[in-house]
Amino acid sequence: MAAEKTPVENLTEDQAAAELEFLASEIARHDVLYHQGDAPEIPDADYDALKRRNDAIETRFPGLQRSDSPTLRVGSAPLAAFAQVTHARPMLSLDNTFSDADVADFVGAVYRFLGRLPDGSIAFTAEPKIDGLSMSIRYENGRLVSAATRGDGTTGENVTANIRTISEIPQKLPAGAPAVVEVRGEVYMAKSAFLELNAQMEAEGRQTYVNPRNTAAGSLRQLDPKVTASRKLKFFAYAWGEMSDMPADTQLGMVEKFKEWGFPVNPLMKRLTSVEDILAHYHEIGLQRPELDYDIDGVVYKVDELELQRRLGFRSRSPRWATAHKFPAEQAFTTVENIDIQVGRTGALTPVARLTPITVGGVVVTNATLHNEDYIKGIGNSGDRIRPEDHDIRIGDTVIVQRAGDVIPQVRDVVMEKRPSDASAYVFPKKCPVCGSHAVREKNEKTGKLDSVTRCTGGFVCRAQATEHLKHFVSRNAYDIEGLGSKQVDFFFEAEDPALQIRTAPDIFTLKKRQEQSSLTKLENIEGFGRVSVRKLFDAIDERRSIALNRFIYALGIRHVGETTAKLLARHYGTYEAFNQSMKEAADLSGDAWTDLNNIEGIGEIVARAIVEFFKEPRNIEVVKSLLEEVTPQAAEPLAASDSPVAGKTVVFTGALERFTRDEAKARAESLGAKVAGSVSKKTDIVVAGPGAGSKLAKAAELGVQTMDEDEWLALIGG
Repeated sequence: MAAEKTPVENLTEDQAAAELEFLASEIARHDVLYHQGDAPEIPDADYDALKRRNDAIETRFPGLQRSDSPTLRVGSAPLAAFAQVTHARPMLSLDNTFSDADVADFVGAVYRFLGRLPDGSIAFTAEPKIDGLSMSIRYENGRLVSAATRGDGTTGENVTANIRTISEIPQKLPAGAPAVVEVRGEVYMAKSAFLELNAQMEAEGRQTYVNPRNTAAGSLRQLDPKVTASRKLKFFAYAWGEMSDMPADTQLGMVEKFKEWGFPVNPLMKRLTSVEDILAHYHEIGLQRPELDYDIDGVVYKVDELELQRRLGFRSRSPRWATAHKFPAEQAFTTVENIDIQVGRTGALTPVARLTPITVGGVVVTNATLHNEDYIKGIGNSGDRIRPEDHDIRIGDTVIVQRAGDVIPQVRDVVMEKRPSDASAYVFPKKCPVCGSHAVREKNEKTGKLDSVTRCTGGFVCRAQATEHLKHFVSRNAYDIEGLGSKQVDFFFEAEDPALQIRTAPDIFTLKKRQEQSSLTKLENIEGFGRVSVRKLFDAIDERRSIALNRFIYALGIRHVGETTAKLLARHYGTYEAFNQSMKEAADLSGDAWTDLNNIEGIGEIVARAIVEFFKEPRNIEVVKSLLEEVTPQAAEPLAASDSPVAGKTVVFTGALERFTRDEAKARAESLGAKVAGSVSKKTDIVVAGPGAGSKLAKAAELGVQTMDEDEWLALIGG
């Protein structure tokens, strides 16, 4: 909504009311996704931003606070599948801080509230913020009687039977414990257990889990405690609810008492007095984060003395005496355990950092791309340094890993203070690690510069390139053949029996026939397949004998041709026959066919050359010919009705367009069935020229191509 972009200080009262309504609904939706579904849609940082904006608006317009305001609730309502438990004392959440300055403000606010000078006389505890599921466990007369999730802060889900399966949680407290004890903490799954579980799921062909937090929450909410018991959940104790007697008078003393009673407590908890020491501990924990076997997303600070906690009291949903200092979103520290080289379908040697597992942006990251030889040294594609000269990436280095959205994780920088003394510079291989062929960096004929990518010269002699071609061919956005994934491709490629071999794409579609004719190895008799799965595989292959033209082109694995380029080619040429014929005619990189290919908007000379070169290679011609004997690419469907005045016409936009952006003009033309080209040729039908049009307008005049200004274009297409 528009008001979201308006600074809070500039909001009108009506805008503020409307936005508070939106925020209440949106935050409630995300609460349900996180607390009940264990499937958050957005990162914690985005969620925190929504809540901070809601708080800021309510602060400026206190009279507009809604009854369903996020500031008046914690978490989300418990699931109906479990009996409900009302907490004897509410389980409130913590306010968050995001910077060193915020932490200093928190400490200063504690002193001001208590009427003291900031003289370092107040102690605080600092401990890792565990990324798990909050839990309250109640004991009466020393025996565990109930356990409940946080729920909405007042009422949680009764998960007592499942909590009893966690071996770290004592079933009985030692003699001398108070008659009523509620120990609170976090249930979590260790990263090692999570990776082990995912490996098991993958081996069984089942969907893997996204991260340990959601997996732990889902495991704890199983209706069958046996499932929970199999998930190896763990627990850290750090707080309490109802207590019939207090065995200590400080936060640290209470946690030490929990440890005496047999509860696991976090060993990184410290008692500190100065802001400087608190922040130093925060940054130290951040550096230790990759070495921990559990996920953390920040550090929690609490006033240590319980009497001061009592005096400070609570706001509506959080204590004044505690805050959570969150780590920066989408970044984490971890260790480079090794650097491997992956060989892709185009022969590119891509270095990959094998990392100590770390959660970044809600996903467990174990690998990160290092792009190429120069990136490891700290040099970008432009030749400029992207990191200080000595910040090359080495095995054993502690590094900052960055991930945004679904982007592949990258190593952003090296923490030089943590570099091992024996770490040596990484030497990029000069030979392909798969086939032993020479690996070279080609020189750009135009610029004279070395290509940033090192490539194997082995071609199809290289097993990696051959199998990667096949894996690309059957990938989701290409042929998407169910039951023929990466492991299956490796199996069929390595098979010695010709009745099982898949070495090129056409072999996929002849597999069934070869199996029917073979009297030797039957696929259904091989472990991991079976009669039903083989039938399903053959059916899935047969379903793909007819496929959209853009998918067919993308599946061929032409260098530089991704999904978008494949769609452009399919739409421009319409049929595979027309596409193939044009590529033959463009073989000498000249003539109308070559010009026409280059004129497709979004395809430059580098891409055009790669496409033409692909169709000049005899082996590629042979494979595609065999493939077309088994499959039929469908003609591309036109995007617009034939009655459009520009349907089927090739249009070029040039000059400084004033009525719309170039992207808007292109999208509108294509929606009406026109083809948008980047340059003028004999096949161009219309040139739309804005102010400053130069060579393209002159070329149109030379070729007699129709030209018009923006107003005339809008009149032609109906505004």
